[in-house]
Amino acid sequence: MLIPVRRIVATCALGALGVALAACGTSEAPGARAPKPAPPGPPASASGSAVPPRPPTLAPGPGGLTPVFTNGPRTRGRTVALTFDADMTADQGPRAAGGEHFDNPRLINTLRAFKVPATVFMTGRWADQYPAEARAVGRDPLFEVANHSYSHYAFTKDCYGLPTVAKDRMRADVERAYAAFRRAGVPHPMPYFRFPGGCYDQQALRTLSATGVTAVQWDVVSGDAFATDSDAVARQVLEGVRPGSVVVMHCTRSAAPATERALRTIVPELRKRGFRFVKVSELIGAANQHR
Repeated sequence: MLIPVRRIVATCALGALGVALAACGTSEAPGARAPKPAPPGPPASASGSAVPPRPPTLAPGPGGLTPVFTNGPRTRGRTVALTFDADMTADQGPRAAGGEHFDNPRLINTLRAFKVPATVFMTGRWADQYPAEARAVGRDPLFEVANHSYSHYAFTKDCYGLPTVAKDRMRADVERAYAAFRRAGVPHPMPYFRFPGGCYDQQALRTLSATGVTAVQWDVVSGDAFATDSDAVARQVLEGVRPGSVVVMHCTRSAAPATERALRTIVPELRKRGFRFVKVSELIGAANQHR
């Protein structure tokens, strides 16, 4: 759905190290084990897989502004999109070299084991750091890769302490992320963009209009950023989900360590309630049909 131009404020506070996360978004019994991973989908051929149909996007907003999507229709079935931000800022290479893990392969394998489709909003810097993982996610038909900027710097001022992208560099930062996806071997990244920190204003929407992306926000904050209590994360998601919801979570081991455990409660419970997991592209397609 289109929403009024404003800056989104996530509902959980980020700590001093929070520049690694885009937005803040659990339950398991002690000793619970992750489900056995299912094998990923077949990789694309060396010559490249067939080009899929153009993904659905929203029409530009008033004055040609980049459209903003927060959730799908509430009356077209009990669907929900789990989205995961793969965050890494442009200056965090030394931390990765020192052993900090900005990836979370176990979480991706848990999604595969549960056969849960998902949308991964990836920074270009993350793709550069983990090209094999970016390629595996991008070539797995269970997932779709979308753009979370290259640098994970903010597109407005005063956004959770993130450095700010200059106005004349915003478009280039988005395009640089797509270039990083191509280098990693992601065959068909989606024309969807999530603002770092969820922060945007009219200037940012106007500046990015030439890229043709749809900005994707959320209506359910998981609270997984820096959370260690998987029960609390699961509870917050389960209390917030409605038909058509977009849930924001993270697949960053060091900064969202409880997310994978929370999924082992969230997924079975939502299915028990009759929800079907979909990618963001399906919700946007449904929104276009609903208009």
